Amino acid sequence: VQLQASGGGLVQPGGSLRLSCSASGFPLDTYAVGWFRQAPGKEREGVACIFRGDDMTYYADSVKGRFTISRDNSKNTVYLQMNGLKPEDTGVYYCARDWGMGYVCSTGSGFGSWGQGTQVTVSS
Repeated sequence: VQLQASGGGLVQPGGSLRLSCSASGFPLDTYAVGWFRQAPGKEREGVACIFRGDDMTYYADSVKGRFTISRDNSKNTVYLQMNGLKPEDTGVYYCARDWGMGYVCSTGSGFGSWGQGTQVTVSS
């Protein structure tokens, strides 16, 4: 079972995008869900995670104050609202859920059900 990320696109610096992560066949609210990105030639990095139960969140230092992760359980979807986008935010964004055996948001270790990702390009 995979997750589907959507909502990427081309945006100018300072602009906004909202990414969506949807699932079918299982309820996302019973899992921690993370957003991750990978730029060409760079390691995958965890951007934001929302944890199960209390919905606490994690953000990478590079996106704190600009990105917001949230859930809409009625739509079985997790969102990533990205404001104040910078060229260094460019990359393919993926969402994934935890496997219930421990996970690390900053690296994506312990996450699975990766989808194909959605491209985000920030450029003037």
